[in-house]
Amino acid sequence: MWKTRPLVVLAERADDPLLAEVRTALQQPANREAFVEREMVLYTVIGDQGRRNDQPLSAAATRGLLDALEAGDERPQLVLVGKDGGKKVQRSEGADLPAIFATIDRMPMRRAD
Repeated sequence: MWKTRPLVVLAERADDPLLAEVRTALQQPANREAFVEREMVLYTVIGDQGRRNDQPLSAAATRGLLDALEAGDERPQLVLVGKDGGKKVQRSEGADLPAIFATIDRMPMRRAD
């Protein structure tokens, strides 16, 4: 269905610890390489402003993303979406990227990549 695997971080504020944890983890070369290799893309929604790989999304695109995730108002939240469009991981704390990568590696579409 999709060409990438979205990793979405929803936060109320830019200084949210979960968001900081994801950003810090992605600065590590091994995590960044694994992220790219698994064809992932990072979406963030801080307050009501969405971004895709640090590029701003329109208000309509941000609302569409939130609606598609059926995320509600719970913040912070981390959601991994598979290439099939389904939620694979959804949690409110702990951005354990190696565990997320392992989850992806068990997916049928990943094994077919």
